[in-house]
Amino acid sequence: MINSNMFGPLTGETTKVILDCISDGVFTIDYNWEITSFNRAAEEITGICKNDAVGRHCWEVFRSNMCEQECALKKTMEEGKPFISTSAYIINSDQKKIPITASTSLLIDKNGDVIGGVETFRDHSLVEELRKELNTRIEVEDIVSASDAMKSIFNILPQISESDSSVLIEGETGTGKELMARAIHNISHRKANPFIAINCGALPDTLLESELFGYKKGAFTHAATDKPGQFALADGGTIFLDEIGDTSPAFQVSLLRVLQEHEFTPLGGLKKEKTNVRIIAATNKNLSDLVQQNKFRQDLFYRINVIRLTLPPLRQRMEDVPLLVDRFIHKLNILKGKQIQGIHRDVLQALMSYEFEGNIRELENIIEHAFVLCTEGYIKLMHLPGFFSAGSGSSANGNIDPVKQAHVKQIMDALARNNFNRVAAAKDLGIHKSTLFRRINRLGIKL
Repeated sequence: MINSNMFGPLTGETTKVILDCISDGVFTIDYNWEITSFNRAAEEITGICKNDAVGRHCWEVFRSNMCEQECALKKTMEEGKPFISTSAYIINSDQKKIPITASTSLLIDKNGDVIGGVETFRDHSLVEELRKELNTRIEVEDIVSASDAMKSIFNILPQISESDSSVLIEGETGTGKELMARAIHNISHRKANPFIAINCGALPDTLLESELFGYKKGAFTHAATDKPGQFALADGGTIFLDEIGDTSPAFQVSLLRVLQEHEFTPLGGLKKEKTNVRIIAATNKNLSDLVQQNKFRQDLFYRINVIRLTLPPLRQRMEDVPLLVDRFIHKLNILKGKQIQGIHRDVLQALMSYEFEGNIRELENIIEHAFVLCTEGYIKLMHLPGFFSAGSGSSANGNIDPVKQAHVKQIMDALARNNFNRVAAAKDLGIHKSTLFRRINRLGIKL
């Protein structure tokens, strides 16, 4: 906590000289949240002069994301404790977003009475620029990467987005195929129209067709009124068909007709309806192999495979792990109302040596697990799922791999919690069911 008597009265010339020599922005508020002092660095960072700032509410001057979510200064005033190095941004007088770190404390007079609050903040614009150069990362929509494989994809996204051709996105479960599809839509001329995602593997044929094509009144029992399908609702936009490799040959025929003729017939309907949608499909399977096995129509494969993108698994782009962790921590701080600073070095080492069969989705699940256990400061090994710290253990006979043992225990615990329902256990673990099945087989777990 800062005592105003350290430098003499805040209105004194001595205090003004000292505060104006500090490179960090400093301002103070009273109990009405009105700014009472504003140093020179604060003027330079915000682009607002002292005379225009003093007497105004702090949120009117800074327009920070902390004002919208969790204000560190407000928490200091309410809880009576300081907060150090909180990451945020402010909007300066040129409407530019400035990244900052802020520290807050109570302002106490010489009699020990609280008379307001003080915040110091540091401009991190240069740091962020240097960090981007050092990481050589690229960010498109919600996707961030520093890997060469992803950069190659990012480089051609503008051309792909300008086109209306069908796109096939391949990649393992959890690699971000839907995020990539949304990015293509959001930078295309269709961005003002709907983006609708459908999980083809989650619905049987009849439900999938009625969901996509809609139905007319009386088409089946309980069809009391007409219901438009997603192709009608997404007119002018994009439909994302996830897990298209799980569809039946009968549905593939219906989808092929839509792609060829740009029209469809609702269930129970007599007239064809025109559609203007772009199709982006995704699969975690090898469609070429499925075509060879006569499990996927060759003509449909050619229709959706006009442009093919293959997303690399996380284990082939491990340089992205720190970037993704930063992204997840920032998002969870906002969602959970916490101020987690980052991860400990040991945690980064553990993550960088992990297999990530569930890819980015599994990494996000691990960080969310840590958020439940970590209340403040930095995420440590003890906050991660148990198998990360199992490597230092020892077995009774010295022949059992402790890491393998920890993996087995984690899976068995998840199965037990879900009455040995493997689909539910996979969801509990934050991985796809096929990933869980592979791990069960690889670890030799007998059920």
